[in-house]
Amino acid sequence: MNAIVHKNFDEIIDYSNIPSHVAIIMDGNGRWARKINKERFFGHNRGVNSVKESIDVSIELGIKTLTLFAFSMENWRRPKNEINALMTLLSSSIENELKSMTENNIKLNVIGDLDMVPKKIRDKLLNAIIKTKNNDGLNLNLAVSYGAKQELIRAIKIICNKVKKNIISEENIDEETINEHLYTRNSKNVDLLIRTGGEFRVSNFLLWQISYAELNFQKVLWPDFKKYHFLNAIIDYQNRTRRFGKIHA
Repeated sequence: MNAIVHKNFDEIIDYSNIPSHVAIIMDGNGRWARKINKERFFGHNRGVNSVKESIDVSIELGIKTLTLFAFSMENWRRPKNEINALMTLLSSSIENELKSMTENNIKLNVIGDLDMVPKKIRDKLLNAIIKTKNNDGLNLNLAVSYGAKQELIRAIKIICNKVKKNIISEENIDEETINEHLYTRNSKNVDLLIRTGGEFRVSNFLLWQISYAELNFQKVLWPDFKKYHFLNAIIDYQNRTRRFGKIHA
């Protein structure tokens, strides 16, 4: 997209047309680190600042749900030392930000196959989910050990099992049935998907939920992603006409 640079975003943003659910593929940490001759983990660590800024902007704009792609199923194939570093960073970030999430009325949800996550870290994630479950501000979905294909397979297996047990009738299976068995069952489908890092793909992320989402691709590497990048994506979203498969009038 062509970036819109404007100091007075309030003059441009239509606050009556804010996307309810924004999802972000946070790409470019490794390349950012290489640019300054640092190890990849240095980029992941710096990227935490962009996470905080994106959460702050979401709260400021009144976005209902923010979903962040933190760790994919494919990431388990990375070198063990990088995986360990990422898990440690995830653990420390959750621990450090739990108080802030409570103070800012943020409800945390973690989506993905947590059985693959080390128990010590999984317990911290589950503790944060429990501690914030009654918050009714921003819904923060953190995708950890997540893959959309795996999510759909899991949902289908659960539904098939319920059909066998006569809990669900095969004739009554519809889109809503699928929605109810996804990790994101408590969230609306994605309105706006942002991907940083200059790549033009969705990388097995929320394939069902982004079926009618507007896609926004930015060249900026994730550690350099700031408030104005987020706001530019919102403006880009508002300049589009969402037709949901219908013909434009």
